[in-house]
Amino acid sequence: MSDMKDHLIRRIRSSGPMTVAEFMTEALLHPTLGYYTTRDPLGATGDFTTAPEISQMFGEMIGLALAQAWMDQGAPNQFTLAEPGPGRGTLMADILRATRGVPGFHAAMQLCLIEASPALREKQRALLGDGATWLDTLDQLPDQPLFLVANEFFDALPIRQFQRGADGWQERLIGLRGEELTIGLGPEQPRADLEHRLADTVESQIVEICPPAPALVQSIGSRIAEFGGAALIIDYGDWRARGDTLQAVRNHEPIDPLAAPGASDLTAHVDFEVLANQAGCAHAQLTPQGVFLERLGITARAQALAARLQGDALTAHIAAHRRLTHPEEMGNLFKVLALFPEGATPPPGCDP
Repeated sequence: MSDMKDHLIRRIRSSGPMTVAEFMTEALLHPTLGYYTTRDPLGATGDFTTAPEISQMFGEMIGLALAQAWMDQGAPNQFTLAEPGPGRGTLMADILRATRGVPGFHAAMQLCLIEASPALREKQRALLGDGATWLDTLDQLPDQPLFLVANEFFDALPIRQFQRGADGWQERLIGLRGEELTIGLGPEQPRADLEHRLADTVESQIVEICPPAPALVQSIGSRIAEFGGAALIIDYGDWRARGDTLQAVRNHEPIDPLAAPGASDLTAHVDFEVLANQAGCAHAQLTPQGVFLERLGITARAQALAARLQGDALTAHIAAHRRLTHPEEMGNLFKVLALFPEGATPPPGCDP
């Protein structure tokens, strides 16, 4: 039995069943046993691969979109460029390279990375150098224009799951069956925060809520509303969450979320409706990642890079472009939500 599984079993025996959110928080962020606090989960030797690890083109498109948004808002002479949950720093490195030629952008920029994992902070520092400021929370961002990218950040936040009953909702809880973790249901009761979901669900359907998400997106949106800027939130999910989307990945393969706590990545689909409604600033229409990248010119960039490649390198490059944009791969599964000030132009690639 793993140390994390033993820890969870002892906690449940002592305190009773835990919510899915409590399970995710322990499994991912426990200071000595948590998945994110004890390892680098990315890449071929890790458990999953994100879009920036697939191709430099992803970060290049994001960087140029943020730089154009900066210019559209008058090129403020001091601003924050920020990324929460920046992984190894690959996306930010590509953003910085792509924007190096934008006059005045780097001179006006204050780079801030929001990262909880000590192991990943070291990876980021090794790649990006000491020019960044590392923060623990979004609330620590400076009070100035904010241009932010959040790629696969909200999907790792802890969720709670509720199953609709005849007259109310039953929370899904993690308990024990012998020595094994199992999912059960709490008592049925009304929930005011899910009252609006009675119209689009039926009995036994599951609805997920993400308690930390509103405050986090408000922290981003309030700065954009007051000081200017833009945010690109990129993740898998849809406009409104429905169904059980909790999932686990280990060694690039899906597994039972309860099978290897502390040794597998846990995520859930993002409810973009909540983010848009809670941001406190303007938002663009939710856009599929493939459409967004094509609007920004990723195919022209792919063709330019392909001209210098051949053999296996060219084959891998073509596959990377397809993986990022094709509807049957990441193109439709991942969505882009853009935040910007009321009355401003939406970031490139997004419709108002």
